[in-house]
Amino acid sequence: MENRRSSLLRYVHWEAEEEGDEEDDVASGASPSSQMSELEDVQVEMLEKARELFQLCDKDKKGFITKLDMQRLQSELPLTPEQLETVFDSLEQNNNGYLTPVEFSMGLGKLIGINLCQGAGRTDRSSHEETFESGWSDDMDPADDEEKRFCSMMEQLGAAQVFEDPSEVRDLWARLRKERPELLANFEEFLLRVSSYIREVNHEKESMEQALKRKETDHDREVRCLYEEMEQQIRAERERLICQEALRHSRSNLLQKELRSKEQELEKILYRQKKLEHQLQSLNSEQLETRVQNERLRHLNENLLEELEKSKWELEAVKGQLQKLQKEAQNEQEQKDRDVFRVSKNMQKEKQSLLRQLELLREMNKKLRDERDTFEAKKPTTGLCGPSCHLPNGCGNGGTQQEELQILLRQWDVAEDRRRRQNELCREEQRPREVVSESRC
Repeated sequence: MENRRSSLLRYVHWEAEEEGDEEDDVASGASPSSQMSELEDVQVEMLEKARELFQLCDKDKKGFITKLDMQRLQSELPLTPEQLETVFDSLEQNNNGYLTPVEFSMGLGKLIGINLCQGAGRTDRSSHEETFESGWSDDMDPADDEEKRFCSMMEQLGAAQVFEDPSEVRDLWARLRKERPELLANFEEFLLRVSSYIREVNHEKESMEQALKRKETDHDREVRCLYEEMEQQIRAERERLICQEALRHSRSNLLQKELRSKEQELEKILYRQKKLEHQLQSLNSEQLETRVQNERLRHLNENLLEELEKSKWELEAVKGQLQKLQKEAQNEQEQKDRDVFRVSKNMQKEKQSLLRQLELLREMNKKLRDERDTFEAKKPTTGLCGPSCHLPNGCGNGGTQQEELQILLRQWDVAEDRRRRQNELCREEQRPREVVSESRC
């Protein structure tokens, strides 16, 4: 424990150690007041080093440090993670999972005070503690109580080292604590489950890595076996090649005999070659005639190409006229479609008007029939007047109402016939467009 503490303290007062020998030489002949002033200077210097060490740990500027912050100094201090954890436990007094600047300065002041007082006596120990505690408490801001509670909660749940960036979790926790405190317990339970799940996943990851290492070892062993088998195959192949070399030598002798026979055949081939050269000369003369004929065909081909270009130009002109006609036909068709739509719309309006009139006539006819039935019910059985002597106004116009109804029905039939003819006309006009599109394709 003392060795680990001394390793951390070497980082704090490593500059003061260079001046220690000179101060010891001077202190032996100096007065007590000068020794006290030198001791105060050393304390101030140690206080500055302690501040730098705290700021080095508190990289996020939270105002306090945790065990994780202390372990991050492994790359900057010559200490192992276990040693840094032991130092943090020795500095932590309240067992709340974090160190405030005051706690850090008090704990570190005690450690440094012990080391400094080995030559000056035990009486100066309290003065060192007061110097560190007062020197930092005036400069540092007070720690945030909410941040302390959050870190304590994360340490209790075991989730302090699970999340790389707990800022979002801290914001959500603070928001629930202010707005919905009844959900805070559920949120902490959720964090506990998530942290447990993440730890299980990390454990599975480690087990998988170990399995991969075992597989890699097995693979290396298989590779060595394959390498040995390969060496055996190479030796067998070398022996086989030696046997093939012997066979190749015997076969070479046979090939030499065949070569002599081939030389004789070559002489015969040379004779035939001379004969073929004479034939080639005759073919060259024929080739000259063929070249002249090809030249004549080339001129003919050029003339045909010129005619083809002229035909292409005429075809482009015809295509332009055809596109123009198609565009005009399309415009006419669009105009006809608009006219048909307008006529259909007018017919629809006329249809609605006729339907309303028909409904009105039906209501009037029903009303007249009801009045007639009422009148006939009240009419005396022995009356002298005819059926229409005392009819109310409008009851004698039943025939006229029926005639008007028939007229409206005929108008409705005429409108329906007109609409059917318009639809047939539209279909007949669309057929030429389909023919034009097919011809275009």
